Amino acid sequence: MKKRILLFVGLALAAAVATANAATMVPPGNRNSVQPDIPGASSRRTQATNTSFQAKYRKVYALLQNDAELRAKIRKVAAAYGIDPMHIVGAIVGEHTYNVDAYDRLQTYYVKAMSYLSSKLTFAYEGEDVSDFVERPQFQKCAGITDSYDLWECREQVWNHSFRGKTVGGTSFPNDRFGATFFQPYYAGQTFGLGQLNPLTALQMSDLVHEVSGLPELDVNDPNTVYKTIMDPDLTLPYVAATIRKSIDAYKSIAGFDISHNPGLTATLYNVGNPEQRAYALEEENEKRRAAGEPEKLPEENYYGWLVNDKLDELKTLF
Repeated sequence: MKKRILLFVGLALAAAVATANAATMVPPGNRNSVQPDIPGASSRRTQATNTSFQAKYRKVYALLQNDAELRAKIRKVAAAYGIDPMHIVGAIVGEHTYNVDAYDRLQTYYVKAMSYLSSKLTFAYEGEDVSDFVERPQFQKCAGITDSYDLWECREQVWNHSFRGKTVGGTSFPNDRFGATFFQPYYAGQTFGLGQLNPLTALQMSDLVHEVSGLPELDVNDPNTVYKTIMDPDLTLPYVAATIRKSIDAYKSIAGFDISHNPGLTATLYNVGNPEQRAYALEEENEKRRAAGEPEKLPEENYYGWLVNDKLDELKTLF
């Protein structure tokens, strides 16, 4: 185990050194002068609970402001994953401003975490457990992959290409995300906890969190523990940090951009997901721009990341 951790740290440092000069540093702040449009679903969800985005922001800000222990946990986890605490803060603030209200006290998240151990949860679609589903022959190309992130990324790609919106073997599959189809036992699109993680993201980050933080590896056959991990702040913060670390590394190694000084960009990627695919798309676009003698396009924040950058000075005062 120690050798694996040292290897991971060594590779991460080597990658950072190797790409430090090659990567273009994305400056702090927003590229857009005004906030990009907020999705209608987010607005409707907020209106339905008789609140406002500003009120939700003030509520999550108060949670951070009033809980020195939480801020200490964020600092510690950020240091372990080599990122600025503001990246974690940005993800939490964005989620609780545009997704769900924050609880008033951190203790409520612990109580919720324990409640998931008493429910019988399954990751399944139409009675087929996901652990059986990924044994179908279409997933054969993923069979030799051992890293949890690469494994579930591969399985998600197979889902998109071979099952999403199609009828296979007499079963009609929805035109929806893999995570929403198999990993939401309550209702599609639901995320949980302080970091508003979804179960598929947690499963992807399992190996990295195990290596860096020493937490037990997650098992897709144990949905209750997956949900408890998402809800427990002590367990979920490393997963938030690992998700952000993956985004920073993807944009540096694939697209050639260092976004480590722009929490609004990491918050955007935390919100939209699939950082590697987005990094490849940006690199492809910039290859065309370079060939045409045009300037490169910098990564841009969405509405969620825009708020984080806009409020960054205020958030920094907490730390």
